[in-house]
Amino acid sequence: MGRHRGMTEMWVLEGMAPDGANRWTFRLTSGAIKTVGRAPRADFVVDAPLVSRLHCRLTAAVDGTLLVEDLGSTNGTFVNGERVASRETCHGDRIGVGRVELVVRRAGAAAPAD
Repeated sequence: MGRHRGMTEMWVLEGMAPDGANRWTFRLTSGAIKTVGRAPRADFVVDAPLVSRLHCRLTAAVDGTLLVEDLGSTNGTFVNGERVASRETCHGDRIGVGRVELVVRRAGAAAPAD
């Protein structure tokens, strides 16, 4: 049978500091809204150069999309190298915050033929 529509979708973002000192893995389930930044009050803390206190917001919509929105960061938020104010992302996209690049993966995305 096909995938069960009631399954919880999950997005996973993985990144590493340019110097390799830190690694980050963030998970968002459907319906979650999380902030990314270097401040302790951010949901996902990325303590790295050029990351604003509250840099961007990630929204994992119930329709299965993942939206990234810049929160007025000093150095901008990027998707695949392009500065954005707001952009829907896809599996495999790269979100840039400061010098950190977070790779977007959709957990449970269709795997190659079983």
